Amino acid sequence: MATYLEFEKKTEQIQEELDSAYAEKDEAKIESLENDLEKEVSKSMKGLSDYQKLQLARHPDRPYALDYIRSIMEDAYEIHGDRAFRDDPAILCYMGYIGGQKTMVIGEQKGRGTKHKLKRNFGMPNPEGYRKALRAVRLAEKFNIPVLMLIDTPGAYPGLGAEERGQSEAIAKNLFEFTNIKVPMISVVIGEGGSGGALAIGVSDKLAMMRYSVFAVISPEGCAAILWNDPQKVEQAAKALKITPDDLIEHGLIDDILDEPLIGAHRTKEVSAQILKDYFLEQVKILKELTIEEMLEKRYEHLTSVGAFSE
Repeated sequence: MATYLEFEKKTEQIQEELDSAYAEKDEAKIESLENDLEKEVSKSMKGLSDYQKLQLARHPDRPYALDYIRSIMEDAYEIHGDRAFRDDPAILCYMGYIGGQKTMVIGEQKGRGTKHKLKRNFGMPNPEGYRKALRAVRLAEKFNIPVLMLIDTPGAYPGLGAEERGQSEAIAKNLFEFTNIKVPMISVVIGEGGSGGALAIGVSDKLAMMRYSVFAVISPEGCAAILWNDPQKVEQAAKALKITPDDLIEHGLIDDILDEPLIGAHRTKEVSAQILKDYFLEQVKILKELTIEEMLEKRYEHLTSVGAFSE
């Protein structure tokens, strides 16, 4: 059953009426309700606050990495383990084909339902997850396979075991190693990009965000707790952090915004998957026109320009 947020209630009401009209095969009513739905979506979704966009990024019906992998990949084969400790289910690594292009896909997976959320650790990877991602990227480099990384995590897991096994070192090593991988690398924030947990698979030639995704150094809840010691100020924190794609592209921190349908990827999963697929194939085609040296130089310039400013 679909989940609707508070600001989607009117949309829910119209959708329920539309579903009934479809069942009754009432063509006139269907046409009228479809027009009403389009108008309501345009009205409610164009004036969203940053906090409402955060809610959409965390929407329980939003496509996760595994949803996109199953939708856009063919002959997908999963790679397990970091060959040092264990397999981390919060990080997925799949080799397969996207539109005929052999591809390595790495994604952070949150999980649906209590059982799978616990299995996936709510999408918070341990260091072995990041080491698995690095192993998969090196494998892709060995066989000259482009890499697609799907970012969707509240952050790296902050547990005692993770810290004991070198969480910060694993993230830092990925940041360092990914800068010099000699194949095209594309990262897309598909939901929630949280701090170093997102950065660890965010070093790439192109970093893009879906329309209703967020990318932040800390969660708005954590920011509100630290700055004001007041959880009621989470909306104020979300606005201050500048976490939306529009804010981030304005400051040169991301390269592109993937224009998922206005109603959101959680209502249009197949269309959104196609948009992601088309973007990846387009960027790979562009990057393949460069020599390896040119690609690495552009990646270096891109990464070192982040945060640069003049007064």
